[in-house]
Amino acid sequence: MSVSMKDLDPAFRGAGQKDGLEVWRIENFKPVPVPTSTHGKFYMGDSYIILKTTALKNGSFRHDIHYWLGKDTSQDEAGTAAILTVELDAALGGRAVQYRELQGNETEKLLSYFRPCIMPQPGCVASGFNHVEVNEQEHFTRLYVCKGKHVVHVKEVPFARSSLNHEDIFILDTKSKIFQFNGSNSCIQERAKALEVVQYIKDTFHEGKCEVAAVEDGKLMADAEAGEFWALFGGFAPLPKKSPSEDSGEESEIVVKLLRVNQGKSEQINFDSLARELLESNKCYLLDCGAEMYVWMGRNTSLQERKGASEAAEKLLIEGSRTKSHVIKVIEGFETVMFKSKFVEWPPTPDLKLSSEDGRGKVAALLKSQGLDVKGLMKSAPVKEEEEPVPYIDCTGHLQVWRVNANEKTLLSTPDQSKFYTGDCYIFQYTYSGDDKEECLFGTWFGKKSVEVERASAISLASKMVQAAKFQAVQARIYEGREPIQFFVIFQSLQVFKGGLSSGYKNFIAENGDADDTYSDGGIALFRIQGSGSENMQALQVDATASSLNSSYCYILHNGNNVFTWTGSLTTSLDHDLVERQLDVIKPDLPSRSQKEGRETDQFWELLGGKSKYTNQKVGREHESDPHLFSCIISKGNIKVKEIHHFTQDDLMTEDVFVLDCHSDIFVWVGQEVDAKVKSQAMDIGEKFLVLDYLMEKLSRETPIFTVSEGSEPQFFTRFFNWDSAKSLMHGSSYQRKLAVLKGRAPPSLNKPKRRTPAFTGRSSGQDKSQRSRSMSTSPDRPRVRGRSPAFNVLTSAFENPSNTRNLSTPPPAIRKLFPKSGESKVSPKKSAISSLTSSFEVPMRSTIPKSVKASPEAEKAIREECATGDGDVGENETEDDEGRTIYPYERLTTRAEDPVPDIDVTKRESYLSSAEFREKFSMTRAAFYKLPKWKQNKLKSGVQLF
Repeated sequence: MSVSMKDLDPAFRGAGQKDGLEVWRIENFKPVPVPTSTHGKFYMGDSYIILKTTALKNGSFRHDIHYWLGKDTSQDEAGTAAILTVELDAALGGRAVQYRELQGNETEKLLSYFRPCIMPQPGCVASGFNHVEVNEQEHFTRLYVCKGKHVVHVKEVPFARSSLNHEDIFILDTKSKIFQFNGSNSCIQERAKALEVVQYIKDTFHEGKCEVAAVEDGKLMADAEAGEFWALFGGFAPLPKKSPSEDSGEESEIVVKLLRVNQGKSEQINFDSLARELLESNKCYLLDCGAEMYVWMGRNTSLQERKGASEAAEKLLIEGSRTKSHVIKVIEGFETVMFKSKFVEWPPTPDLKLSSEDGRGKVAALLKSQGLDVKGLMKSAPVKEEEEPVPYIDCTGHLQVWRVNANEKTLLSTPDQSKFYTGDCYIFQYTYSGDDKEECLFGTWFGKKSVEVERASAISLASKMVQAAKFQAVQARIYEGREPIQFFVIFQSLQVFKGGLSSGYKNFIAENGDADDTYSDGGIALFRIQGSGSENMQALQVDATASSLNSSYCYILHNGNNVFTWTGSLTTSLDHDLVERQLDVIKPDLPSRSQKEGRETDQFWELLGGKSKYTNQKVGREHESDPHLFSCIISKGNIKVKEIHHFTQDDLMTEDVFVLDCHSDIFVWVGQEVDAKVKSQAMDIGEKFLVLDYLMEKLSRETPIFTVSEGSEPQFFTRFFNWDSAKSLMHGSSYQRKLAVLKGRAPPSLNKPKRRTPAFTGRSSGQDKSQRSRSMSTSPDRPRVRGRSPAFNVLTSAFENPSNTRNLSTPPPAIRKLFPKSGESKVSPKKSAISSLTSSFEVPMRSTIPKSVKASPEAEKAIREECATGDGDVGENETEDDEGRTIYPYERLTTRAEDPVPDIDVTKRESYLSSAEFREKFSMTRAAFYKLPKWKQNKLKSGVQLF
């Protein structure tokens, strides 16, 4: 693309060089930077350009450019904004996606930058039309309609009853109170999001000082605030059953059109099927899809041709009075997913090798030739070196492993739980200490040659285990060769052998007449050693041929009693250490002969069947990409997904299911309020998402899937958010939670089990402590701690939290009177007895039954006198202790009493006695107790007090 100096505005110099937002307002047909403090404040008579720069994990930048047009902006300013976006794209290297945004019809991507909403103000900067300043002494009552489950479109409507309907949510902003009116047909998620707008209005226009009220459609009589709301409209009146038809102006069915732009004029192209081959690199095209108008610009087109295509798109929309259509401009090679999805088939994007430095370099060279400073333009993000991923999981927990045999599972012994076979399926359960509670992870591992029947059985068995845990555990589905870092650090030292031991695998090879190549300790076997340390190392059996070697790895080769280690020329000292550690597991009692690449012995090559070529490139693994969050709707066995841009934890609505796509693995998050049937389908939702491949990133069907329940999110999931664990522990719908917070009430929380020290058994796998380290940092900020032995953990758990222990034999407190005397204010004689009552407590004795309240004879006499005179709220033969609990005589507590006491626990009769009677009936001296026969001692042990 040819560029001249006059095509680039100085205001764009150095733009897009760091992560974040940049905003320009069009003033006198020139872009003027808007201060960061006023980002999100738009005026109806102005046009703006918004640049969103996103720093990617690979060190490069992604750019999205939006030009926003207020409803009162002039046509000239709107056209200027459209042209300037093309120039800004040129300054950024010609790869940005450009969006046309009209007030009231903004894209969800733009709204996600300015959460919770955009509320344009009247005015503009043009001459003769100044911004309207708000008078703090005057407040105008305004009515807004809110729409959207994930981002909110806010529109001011006339303050009249006729504006209301049953389908939407409305916010009435008065001077002293903000009302949210929830239409009876509106959904919970929209109501919750509208509350964020209420909070914004309260903070922005009321300085946080006003009342908030929620009004439910159709519940007039039950709510005083509803009456106050309707009084502002002149009284209640029925609303129309259907919402206004202003949102149904678009055609119900759109015919997709493709137009070629030539010298600013567009001509339609006829086609039978919309194919990629219709687009030529030296042309610009318009793809009219009704709600969206795409401008596709070939990479060999000039800046003027791109400007002409942009103007042609604007002209088509104006002529057709299509005020709600979005214009989206894409460059060849950097098309959006939605654009590609319009075509019958989109071939893989060719590797254009056009880095951001290339585009900036071309523009910088032009600017430098004009004598301008180009230092800012030439700055680029440094390329990050590849780092070992952090597991974000504590690996000092307790592990159990089962091998699947047909429809059953067999628990493996501790030495065998880290020895997998490629023809088998396994289930593992891992419990570990989380931030504030014990976490649990259930997982299935499928060998490459495992049979489908046992895979299905493994999923079914693991799902039942998760259901038994009331969905409060994470479930993982993992394939051999696609294991996530969490799996490796849980097992720490893993060996994967050829063949299989399960009945399903044995039957499969027998039916197909295949040779059984299951690993034999006395046969020839070659293992590739990999990992990052003692807490993450694997020995993987590969074909025993020279072509399996790789200069970037170390290997173990054995044939019976002959053991060799082979070190590639590109290996490190860490790799050499891992070989020695794995030798202690595979061949612990035999000496090995070291073979260095290029100096191997003939015997070594003979065991491998002779020399042959091999590679020196490390085995590639899937890298984690920038995460994308999608809401999922399950309909007739299929899923519909919608991307949530610039997501936060608040986007995870408790009524919905979401998928977090990180490319290397995906997470299926399920809210507490989701139907139980849908919860049980969480793993199936993940499988269908992989098939859908919404982002067209060629997701493997074997990508690891984690299912996560709200309230049980592990750290390796929450790290993608600015996480507040208190939010995920709340009860109620998303609307109820936000309303409670907005009104200053503490929403109820789930009762989660506190973290307890797990009992570690059998994690050493028979290795020496020096061979197996139970240590791992759960986050970059957490120091590395050496793992404790199982015995030490069991020992220390007995001494932790002694205050939490409870004597289960402690009787319940004495019952209170069911109907205490109301309005009692008279000071009774009982008051004078309390001082002597408290002074007469005896020294505590060792007993499993706590003493009843003990009173002196004088105190008991005063209480009885009070009962006799009727001053207290007790009946005949009844007294009360100082806490108002009723005390009864022993005669009324027996099962044969003529006047038994009703509504008490007769198995705890001693709880209702006075001190004197308790001692008389239920205590004896130790000397007298031990003189009794043994059988009588055992019988009385739990019901007698010794002194």
